[in-house]
Formats: sequence, C-alpha cells, structure tokens
Amino acid sequence: MKLIDGKTVAKEMRQKIKEEVAGMEKKPGLAVVLVGKDPASQVYVNLKDKRCKEIGMESYKHELPESASEKEVLALIDKLNKDDAVNGILVQMPVPKQISAQKVMEAVLPEKDVDGFHPMSIGRMVAGKPSLQACTPRGVMKLLAHYGIDVAGKDVTVIGRSLIVGTPVALMLMAKNATVTVCHSKTKDLKANTQHADIIVTAVGKKRLVTADMVKEGAVVVDVGMIRDEGKLCGDVDFDNVKEKCSYITPVPGGVGPMTIACLLENTMLAYRMQNKT
Repeated sequence: MKLIDGKTVAKEMRQKIKEEVAGMEKKPGLAVVLVGKDPASQVYVNLKDKRCKEIGMESYKHELPESASEKEVLALIDKLNKDDAVNGILVQMPVPKQISAQKVMEAVLPEKDVDGFHPMSIGRMVAGKPSLQACTPRGVMKLLAHYGIDVAGKDVTVIGRSLIVGTPVALMLMAKNATVTVCHSKTKDLKANTQHADIIVTAVGKKRLVTADMVKEGAVVVDVGMIRDEGKLCGDVDFDNVKEKCSYITPVPGGVGPMTIACLLENTMLAYRMQNKT
C-alpha cells in the first residue's frame, strides 16, 4: 500500500506557480467573496488568502454580512467582473438562504470562473474544449497522474454525483478513457458496484461508508469526503481497514484537500493567461 501524498504534490504545484509569478510584471489577482460568518468557510477563505500571498498573487478578500441581500452580492460580482485587476472570482459556498447559489455561480463571467461551476465551464468540459475546471476533481486527476496511475481502460466507480465533485470527476475520467460507474443515494447495491472496481473515488461526506469488504485487492481508493468526527477530520473510507487491501489510497486529511487550493491558484494563473492572451 502506498499513500497518495496530496500535501507534497500541492506544495510542488504552488512552488512552480510562485516561480512563474515572480517573473511577471503584472501579478494575477484572485477575488474571494464570503457572505456570513460560517466558521469552516472563514478558515477556507483565510487559507486561500494566505496561499495567494505566499506565491505572490494579488488577493482580494470581500466579506459581506449574513444579512446581505442577493442584489448586493450580485452587484459585487458585477463589479469584480469589470475589474481588470481581478482574473479569478470565487464565491465561498454555502451562501445564506436568501441568496440563490445558482444565480451567484451564473453571475461570474466564465473566463473568471476559477471554481469551474458556471454552466458554460461545465458545458465546455463535456464538449472536450479548453475550460476552467472544478478544482477538487482536477486535483484528483492530478494526483492520479502524479503517481503514474493510468485510468485508461480501468473500471472506476465514483460515489456521489454532485456538480462540485462527483459529476465533473466522472466526466474527467471518461475523457481519459476510463469506464465509469456513478453511484448515489438511489443506488440499490453500492457494494456490487465497488468490489470489482480498479479505482474508487468517493465524495459524499458519510463516515466509513466504504469498508474493506467493498474493495478488491490492489484497488486505488481516492477519498474526497471530509467529516469532522469528535474534533478530528475523517473521510468516507474506513481507512485503517481499507488501506490493507489497496495499492494506493489517499489519507484524510492530507490527500485530496490540499490539491483543491493548489488547483484554484493554477486556475487563476490559467484565467490570467486566457484574459491576457499570453
């Protein structure tokens, strides 16, 4: 069994971007919008701000109160869309209930959509055209590539079908010629769909959902789940028991998580190049 070390891979990615930014006269800029005081969101936003500054990117943090109206949020996005110093825009989810997450995502210009959630971004990915791709699924694919895990011709089971992870990672895997099965809450027999899989990617946020009897010997297991359990972080996989059967497995924390922000920075750089035609 070999651990897939997302921390190290993400650090290498950030270093490469830092070296590239150092040689640029005009620095790429990322704007992050946070509405409300959700503790987990505040931690993520502060970490994104810190990582931007570490690599020399411009970071613009916009914090709005919990009571902010949808109109106020959309007005801020419109302002950021028009600001040439801002190459990427990310609205931290979740947003308060008076605001439509869908409207917010669609308000961001596709060329500044570093989260990869705009319908046009998803549509271009489906069509196999260049696009800004969702950060966490992109991170999964980069980890597999880094460890030389070729997905072509492999049977892959993806657990979860959200637009944030499950659906885009399934599309990315199919684009690399994997045979993909997508399971979800209505799947009748999850075990039947996992125990023959060469690769399992799980992203549902359900503690110890994937157990050792669901995994075949030598499988690759990528755990995108993140659950706080008695003050500790864990994933969807019963790690201690499943790891004994795997050729490769991601830990939680330290697996896919660090890759999400690294891919966000990479997307910001890509957005900068697209906008400046460099």
